[in-house]
Amino acid sequence: MNAALREELIQTARAEGFSAVGICAPDAIPEAAARLQAFVAEGRHGQMAWMEDRMHWRGDPTALWAEARSVIMLAELYTPAHDPREDTARPDRGAISVYAQNRDYHDLVKKRLKRVGRWLIDRAGGEIKVFVDTAPVMEKPLAAAAGLGWQGKHTNLLSRELGNWFFLGAIFTTLDLPKDKPARGTCGSCTACLTACPTQAFPAPYQLDARRCISYLTIEHHGPVDEELRPKLGNRIYGCDDCLAACPWNKFAVEAQELRYSARPDLRAPPLAELAALDDAAFRARFSGSPIKRIGRNRFVRNVLYAIGNSGDPALRAVVQPLTDDPDETVADAARWALSRLP
Repeated sequence: MNAALREELIQTARAEGFSAVGICAPDAIPEAAARLQAFVAEGRHGQMAWMEDRMHWRGDPTALWAEARSVIMLAELYTPAHDPREDTARPDRGAISVYAQNRDYHDLVKKRLKRVGRWLIDRAGGEIKVFVDTAPVMEKPLAAAAGLGWQGKHTNLLSRELGNWFFLGAIFTTLDLPKDKPARGTCGSCTACLTACPTQAFPAPYQLDARRCISYLTIEHHGPVDEELRPKLGNRIYGCDDCLAACPWNKFAVEAQELRYSARPDLRAPPLAELAALDDAAFRARFSGSPIKRIGRNRFVRNVLYAIGNSGDPALRAVVQPLTDDPDETVADAARWALSRLP
């Protein structure tokens, strides 16, 4: 019965748009807690205090929901139609991470998870809880334990069939479903992702120091970015895809089917001059429905000003000057730094 149910579950998930499905036990990642503790102890989580505050739940899924007997991990592709590194070669424009160039994936993936979860309850009973990147769940180790792939040297999940351009979602259930074998993969001697990183955020293979990661610096980090790192940001104003784009396994990647992950024309390398001029209301309007909205206007404009400072374009001085007196001191500081670097 459970084997047949598992196959029906996979077919249902694929019909909803997921590209891969795997199942593991909640206690399948016993090494995760110690790794997380070491990461936090070394301060590599930066300002992400929520990692430390919820460490017990994050490191032990059985503590998150003791009644759960299975964790269903699902992958949804967002493979870009272009190499995102092309956008970093346009200094007067902003490079936005591929996943944020259209609708917020949290909303899209969670709705699909809930539909799959409701099907499972209707079909077999039990209880469920669904998670998409906003709860203390270590999706990548769980996905590896469920057979979806392995964590590469860039710490992201890799799949022989999917590459590394995919979101992860989790359905915890009280049903005891057949479990998959953990994935076995290898990066071999390849170091493409490590050498691609503009800020050298990988102290060693399979290790990340978030404090140097451009995705962290442009999204999670509040306040001024260290002046030593600002030039390394280039024109990246929200996230960074360099390590993902460099991975050779992407030659097997399948193109995303969800059109709402395709780049909006106004979010594919938008002009920095336009973005620097955004006030709070204009920022919220432009990024309605986008994950970018959550960092707020001030942090976003800070990033834009760093990009302008790296552009070498004197024509941008006119949009920077008024921001040297911005009410937000971090924005004003970024504007003064940008002006100091423009010819």
